[in-house]
Parts: sequence; C-alpha cells; structure tokens
Amino acid sequence: MDRGRSRKKGRESKISRQEAAQQCVAVFDTTFFKALCEPARVAVLQEVVLLGRADVATIAERRPQDRSVITRHLQQLAMAGIVIAEKEGRHVFYRVDAAAIGKRLEGILAITQMLEAAMSSNVPGKSGARLT
Repeated sequence: MDRGRSRKKGRESKISRQEAAQQCVAVFDTTFFKALCEPARVAVLQEVVLLGRADVATIAERRPQDRSVITRHLQQLAMAGIVIAEKEGRHVFYRVDAAAIGKRLEGILAITQMLEAAMSSNVPGKSGARLT
C-alpha cells in the first residue's frame, strides 16, 4: 500500500514547467492574495489580530475609515478565509482564522516545492535535461 502511494506521489511531483507556472499563477490569483493586496484591508486585519476578536464598531473606532468601509473590508477578509465572522444578536464579531490560513500557506508551500522541482529538473545545460 505504501509503495503505491510513494509511486503516485513521485508522479505528482514531476510536472512540466508550464504546468508548474500555471499552478503558481493560479495560487497568486486567488481571493486570499487579492484580499491582502489592499493596504487599508491589511490595516483592518491588523486591528483584528491586535484585538483578538472584535465587532465592526470597535475596529472602526481605531481606523479613519467609515464603518461601512470597515465592514466591506471584513467581508472580503471573511470571503478569503482569513477571518471568521460570528453573529451574536445584532453584532458580528470577527477573529482571525489561523487554522485556515495555515492550511492555505501549506498548500502554497507544496505548489512552490513542485515549481522548484520542475525548474531544477528542466535546467538547460544539465546533461539529459530538456525544457518542456
């Protein structure tokens, strides 16, 4: 059983440069990274990290933007899986989803390792190496 897994795993790590490039670009073209491209949104995320768990009003007190803008940023962060929104009565509290962020980063690391393997196995000038 382990042999089958190791063979399958070995096949998965051997991908062409084109496939590796497509996967790499796909990783960076996600809601996760798009959510982190906006400096004001990153500042809102920083407030959530500093506060641990907070509602929009508490975060808005600490930021120069209107509550509606803070709400929109928090919704984007929630859609990207960076924060979790928990409704309690009329209030919505936000906290960082560290587990989801960790899983996302592990996935990015795995794709980066596949890219590195594809690039090192296809280096021009190495004997027997060819570009695909």
